[in-house]
Amino acid sequence: MERAVRLLHAGRFRPLSALALALTLVAGGFAAWAGQDWYRAAHDERAGYAAQRDAALTAGEQAVQNLNTLDHREVDRGLDLWESSTTGELHEQLADGSKEFAAQVKEAKTVSTARVLSGAVTELDDRAGRARVLVALRVTVEAADGAKSDKDSRMLGELTRTDGRWKLSALGQAPVGGTSTG
Repeated sequence: MERAVRLLHAGRFRPLSALALALTLVAGGFAAWAGQDWYRAAHDERAGYAAQRDAALTAGEQAVQNLNTLDHREVDRGLDLWESSTTGELHEQLADGSKEFAAQVKEAKTVSTARVLSGAVTELDDRAGRARVLVALRVTVEAADGAKSDKDSRMLGELTRTDGRWKLSALGQAPVGGTSTG
């Protein structure tokens, strides 16, 4: 008789066990899905490319700002910042003309301060370590007599990655407005 009672209880549905099993299966499925999603994100080339794009943009904006900011009271410090922000031919041009330029700025007693308004990476070749940026900025120039003037401009910069850092290798004024095709 005891055996018959045990067999009767053995076939009985146990809701707590079924719930625990269901929750275990759901948790295992979620863990597998989340792990696969994490793996795909960690090994996605687009994430690395986006990080390089963001690094190039940040460096480009900062370098353009640096090259448009100079205080006659700290000319040497400002020119050192210019040189540390650049590489290649642009760097050589700045280094070669720095003494003459420093004398002009000290004589004029001007202070120019640049503020980046916006920027964008227009081209990026991560493998070659080259990028192009477009940076809009406002430059405020304070003359010796205290008069201030603001000028908004757009600059096109070329960046080269050297020693793992993005630096300006060329800088020029971006065209403003439409161009005629006639």
